[in-house]
Amino acid sequence: MLLAIDTATNMLSIALHDGQALRAEWSLDAGRKHSALLAPMIDQFMRQADVSMADLQALAVAVGPGSYTGLRIGVALAKGMAAVHDLPLAPLTTLEITLEAHEAARATQPLIATAPAGRSRVIWAKYAPGTGSWILRRPAEISTWEELLSACRPPFTISGEISSAGLKAISAAQQAGAHIDLPPPADRLRRAGRLAELAWRRLRENRHIPEERPFPAAEVRPIYLKDPG
Repeated sequence: MLLAIDTATNMLSIALHDGQALRAEWSLDAGRKHSALLAPMIDQFMRQADVSMADLQALAVAVGPGSYTGLRIGVALAKGMAAVHDLPLAPLTTLEITLEAHEAARATQPLIATAPAGRSRVIWAKYAPGTGSWILRRPAEISTWEELLSACRPPFTISGEISSAGLKAISAAQQAGAHIDLPPPADRLRRAGRLAELAWRRLRENRHIPEERPFPAAEVRPIYLKDPG
């Protein structure tokens, strides 16, 4: 069993995955209440799923980029749990988790993966569809929505958490004739269930590598981007 934790933004999401199927998942917009909600939420979540710490084989955590406070809370708790119970901790980025909802092999245009950066700004990176996975074309950066839309030539798809300012900017660009696709909100939501799927794949891929302790918790660090504004 694997417990996945994502507190990288206002969305707080946790999931349990047994390696074959998603067993349980909770997601909510926690605002700035991560520190008060996360630990008791995990405790109640695991009790309702009838899972104990002894059942866990690994943990996974979203390491950013994202909110400084949110990341610090989630990563610190995941590292503490993994260290105390001697479990591997798989770190995944927020934009990787967003990409998991979209199959690259079926895509016909680039995808911009996003996460909120506060102050009406956005964290984003550009990817091109490959035969089996997305290919990074522009590394993650922070900008305004207007800067993002002017930096990328349509057609493209935008997915991830999009603020009201972002939706307004995208709508204006679409009305001006830009071919920008916006998936439904449920497909844009960054979920811990997808984090768990990615983590299991990483764990399986690394089984053949001779390491005493694969994915050691002590080596997991949050990823923060510097806002040029």
